[in-house]
Amino acid sequence: MSRAHVVVPSPIGDLTVVAEDGAVTHLLMDAAKYRPDDPEIFGEVGDLVDEPFAAASVQLAAYFAGALTGFDLPLAPRGDDFHQRVWALLREIPYGETRSYGQLARALGDRNLAQAVGTANGRNPIAVVVPCHRVIGADGSLVGYAGGLARKRYLLALEEPPADQSGRLF
Repeated sequence: MSRAHVVVPSPIGDLTVVAEDGAVTHLLMDAAKYRPDDPEIFGEVGDLVDEPFAAASVQLAAYFAGALTGFDLPLAPRGDDFHQRVWALLREIPYGETRSYGQLARALGDRNLAQAVGTANGRNPIAVVVPCHRVIGADGSLVGYAGGLARKRYLLALEEPPADQSGRLF
């Protein structure tokens, strides 16, 4: 097993990209609730390296410049079957759109799973790339985000279509 990480600067703070055997396992914000130095969750992070993640660095820069609407990176998030199903649904939320926890729960076949969806969303290990920031409250409000609501607001504003910016809710 070969694990390494790189720190990528971004407008929302430094992002730590962790990869194992060529696939991204974590993308963490500097203020993320779940950090790579928590060995119970992440194990050992690996050595700091400059360039095993050229594609991730280039794609993140393009995303923050507003030139990229979808990521094409090998991903290997760790989680149980339910978490994997929720994270797969997150990847299906189109750029510039949002879904509620309830909508995701219904997509999983049980509207009563909204709280469990929220928990899985909060444990998403690959922030930004797996767009957990696109999940909002049923009433359209910004709720919970491991990286902080200011970052969530920034990411949603970045993805907001130009025609909608005059009537921005966030």
